[in-house]
Amino acid sequence: MKQDYYEILGISKSASAPEIKKAYRKMAIKYHPDKNPDDKSAEEKFKQAAEAYEILSDENKKARYDQYGHAAFEGGQGGFGGGGMNMDDIFSQFGDIFGGAFGGGGGFGGFGGGGRGRAMVKGSNLRIRVKLTLEEIANGVEKKVKVKRKIKAAGVTYKTCSNCNGTGQVMRVTNTILGRMQSASTCPTCQGAGEVINNRPKGSDASGLILDEETVSIKIPAGVTEGVQLKVNGKGNAAPGNSSLDGDLLVVIQEEAHPTLKREGTNLHFDLYINYSEAVLGVSKNIDTVTGKVKIKIEPGTQSGKILRLRGKGLPSIDHYGNGDLLIHTNVWTPQNLNKEQKKFFESMLEDENFTPSPSLNDKSFFEKVKDMFS
Repeated sequence: MKQDYYEILGISKSASAPEIKKAYRKMAIKYHPDKNPDDKSAEEKFKQAAEAYEILSDENKKARYDQYGHAAFEGGQGGFGGGGMNMDDIFSQFGDIFGGAFGGGGGFGGFGGGGRGRAMVKGSNLRIRVKLTLEEIANGVEKKVKVKRKIKAAGVTYKTCSNCNGTGQVMRVTNTILGRMQSASTCPTCQGAGEVINNRPKGSDASGLILDEETVSIKIPAGVTEGVQLKVNGKGNAAPGNSSLDGDLLVVIQEEAHPTLKREGTNLHFDLYINYSEAVLGVSKNIDTVTGKVKIKIEPGTQSGKILRLRGKGLPSIDHYGNGDLLIHTNVWTPQNLNKEQKKFFESMLEDENFTPSPSLNDKSFFEKVKDMFS
């Protein structure tokens, strides 16, 4: 039967977070492998203390443990899964507790294989902007852009760093009150890569890189929005070394203004202007959409401010939730310059009942229409 985590650290269930941390620190120092070489019992207690602290220092895990005990983490669901400790993880945790004073992982005598080892060096990322029309956003598009990026020069070679012997780290031994402590730090000669340049071709920089222009194909999915950032793996700057990785190309989307359509998420808005005669008699109109023109019918007696909704004629959702709608805002244009005959006609209609505003209860106000539009 597993020992209670509170008993392992010698604390009560009401212990505060600082008290839990202090208790673990005390146990870790007492049973540290460097102070207890070849002592399996001390090593086991060191592991138990780390496992207990990993659970009790996390509020969610602690709550589950307080309610269900060790059963809360059976099957590998919590912390260390109830067994099988990884010493590198413990040393990393131990280093965090002591503010990094012990190198933060694996750099202790007899464990960790000499530290975390060589760092995987990756080149820097590049960022570009790509302008898209609403039509391109609606359908998705493949863009080809020219990118200037650093690549390894032809003929460049690298060799193992002699300062760290290819590990990417240098070891340091410090005398402390606890004894001799060994820690690791990034090699200053190769910056953790484990390699340095051996043959530098003419025209390349100190790392053996040159600037080159490349045409990159970018597949942009339908429905992207202004400011969305896409990533093209491996098309950023290269990094020196035989086992390094190229950086990425970050593509920021910039949306071009459309001459007649306004975007609102996946919905589109179109302002349609009709004259008095068209509003009174009705008319058919061709409307721009992102997939071409469509013909709509304006019913006789249409009032200014009426909104027509063309479902599915907006933009697609980038999350594949379908298309938005095209909302057509009807605006009746009031004539401003009338001749005598036209003016006489409208004057004669001033008292005509057909020209007297008489909104019905079913006619919604402008604010009600706006509310419906967003609901």
